[in-house]
Amino acid sequence: MTKLHRLLFVSSLALGLLVPARAAVETYNIDPVHSSVGFSIRHVFSKIPGSFTKFSGTLVVDRADLEKSSVEAVIEIKSLDTRSAKRDADVQGADYFDSAKHPTITFKSTSWKKTGADTYDVTGNLTIKGVTKPVVLQAKLLGFGPGLMGAYVSGWEVTTTLKRHDFGVNGPAWLGTAIGEEVAVTIGIEADLKK
Repeated sequence: MTKLHRLLFVSSLALGLLVPARAAVETYNIDPVHSSVGFSIRHVFSKIPGSFTKFSGTLVVDRADLEKSSVEAVIEIKSLDTRSAKRDADVQGADYFDSAKHPTITFKSTSWKKTGADTYDVTGNLTIKGVTKPVVLQAKLLGFGPGLMGAYVSGWEVTTTLKRHDFGVNGPAWLGTAIGEEVAVTIGIEADLKK
């Protein structure tokens, strides 16, 4: 074996260690430490941001045809953070999320449709406060590749707009139109390939 052949052989072994062999279907677990679930909603004139800090989910993909993919996720409502403890408690109350009776938000995809070179419309069933409705998430693939500590990861950016009254997240009547109807949702996902 020549030096060149040895070099190519060693290089191919190294690449094999960094990039796992691709299976027909790969399962990724959402990494909550390197992911985020955020939203914003109008309060009088300004936009108030918020986030959920506890969530989990699974992404199943066939990288040869991502339209065959699926995703499921669960968000814990009690992890709500709007930078105000009083507001967090109010929004978890019966007038809004009623987290005592409905502690989670869930999403389960039903179809993926390619809309661009690396973008997809992900349609699925979203359940909030016991109400389930179809929604469409706009998902952008950021890539697949080696992460840290030997992990192999997938990255995504996801956005959508929801109408809170569709899910019974109404708030007290006396607020009137002080709180906006539309909620802008922004999600960042880093998911680890399941071993």
